[in-house]
Amino acid sequence: MVIKASAAAEIRTLLTHLQSPDAVLREGAVARLAVIGARAVDRLLALYPSTSDAATRLAILQALEAIGDHRAAPLARRALAEGRDIGVAAAGVLRRLLASSDERQSADALDALVAVSLDRRAEWRTRLAAFEALQDSPEGISGPVAEALRRDPDAILSARANSTASSASASAADALWVEALQGRLPDTAAPLHALVAERAGSAPLTVLRRLIDALRQREANGSDAREWMAVRGSLHQALAIRESRVALYDLRETVEGSSGPLPASFLAALHSLGDASCLEALAAAWSRAPADAGAWRDQIEVAFRAITRRENPARRDAIARRIASRWPEAAALTVREDRPGSRRVSKPSRTRPQHRKADRT
Repeated sequence: MVIKASAAAEIRTLLTHLQSPDAVLREGAVARLAVIGARAVDRLLALYPSTSDAATRLAILQALEAIGDHRAAPLARRALAEGRDIGVAAAGVLRRLLASSDERQSADALDALVAVSLDRRAEWRTRLAAFEALQDSPEGISGPVAEALRRDPDAILSARANSTASSASASAADALWVEALQGRLPDTAAPLHALVAERAGSAPLTVLRRLIDALRQREANGSDAREWMAVRGSLHQALAIRESRVALYDLRETVEGSSGPLPASFLAALHSLGDASCLEALAAAWSRAPADAGAWRDQIEVAFRAITRRENPARRDAIARRIASRWPEAAALTVREDRPGSRRVSKPSRTRPQHRKADRT
């Protein structure tokens, strides 16, 4: 496929963003590459073997899943063997290709998913993701696979396989989950909340990110916003357990825009995953918290300190200076413990002018 010069330049920039340690840049690049579509596929396929960085490889697979081009099939089949999040993402790419108009590509994707579902040497999360992908295939194919997995020694896989035929309620739950992952939410939050706890641990990360976006929109348009927010918080906790920052932007924006306490799951996820980009959001939330929201402020402080301990001293002090300037009332958050029994407030260091300029950028 011929790529126009302007598109080629944009694709090069987006591929650079996919390799960035900044999760926000990676997420934006995935979204934009999905829009560009087939024109980006060859470049994505070429980048994958040139990097060993797991976050970059995961982002590439997420972009390929969103694009749904049959050229991604050979790479996805190989990536299944990597297991963990990479294997789950690869299963997502192949799931998308099951509906390909190219019958040969669809059959190849189906064969790969069946094979890894039944391969007891494969990592369990990849097997589960492959089996979930097969739920979109005819019963004549998914049924025998489920029958085989009911006798599998892995308790999680056997339980999931048994649930596919155990009762009508299980089928209804499956349908609700599939609908939710496609952005069609149920009328009430409670049934989806229960499914999140059960299934978010194995669903493709890019799909969970889209579900978080759908939930946030539902909160804005409904009267039962608090119940839907609790579901979103549970999804963030599931992502934190999987050590994924794919939706960190949503955590950061939600906390920054909060005018009062959020479900505890939001700050719990930030405690585990938050980076320097979240500290100013926490300070903003702390400064806006009502005077009687002592417990909420305490939770913010705990998350803030957990993040600052993960940051290097220079960056931590630069953030402390910005917080002291923008939110003077939140300066207490920048008090840190350097050693047991010792507490001090971060103060601007005496640096040369060019260093102060760098801190502002």
